[in-house]
Amino acid sequence: MLDVLHRDRLALRIHDGAFSGMDLTARHPRTGELLSTVKFMVQTLAAAGELQRELQRELAYDGLRVAEAKGNKGGRRPALAGDTVADVRTAYLKGQSIAALAREHGVSRGAIRTAVADLLPEHATDQDAPAPELPITLDMPGKVADFLRAAELEPAERTALEKGVPVQRGQGYTLRVTAVPAVHRGLLVRCQPLDGGQGVLAVPAQHKARREYENRVRTLAPTGP
Repeated sequence: MLDVLHRDRLALRIHDGAFSGMDLTARHPRTGELLSTVKFMVQTLAAAGELQRELQRELAYDGLRVAEAKGNKGGRRPALAGDTVADVRTAYLKGQSIAALAREHGVSRGAIRTAVADLLPEHATDQDAPAPELPITLDMPGKVADFLRAAELEPAERTALEKGVPVQRGQGYTLRVTAVPAVHRGLLVRCQPLDGGQGVLAVPAQHKARREYENRVRTLAPTGP
């Protein structure tokens, strides 16, 4: 980023504090390299940013462990819970279709299927239900996996991530994740923030890792209508 600013003759200055007025794009007039004090400041700011990100991730992990110890699985709350699930299961066993139950309770058909999942093989009546997808193994770049571990995921996405097998790649790694295509696509959507946007600058290495994962997910067969 500093190279781009220098090329376009733009300055990046600190406006207040102990280093007020420092230009983070200042270069030596002869060598054209960043001044040593500027380089030190940039490296310090980058290290502080990385420390903050790592601390946030550690706190997120600690929160997940505490939640799991209390019996909470994390992710979004189920659309149906408690007595409603029992009512849905009873109605389904009596012959009411998944589509009708979804309309009655104002939820998606997927939420109804989740509530009656163990009943589907013997009592499935919804003719519109798509054929089950088969699990597919894809290599997820380590930078994407690190970001997703601290993100809010659906239970199926979290399970797929936790069961992933790390494979060492030079100084980094990839996570070999086995899941149905729908879960892979969901994980791809979750790591969208790595592309930056809305005032947040993308980290080139993370952006590149996400693009690699996106290319792999796009090789999966498209979902039906």
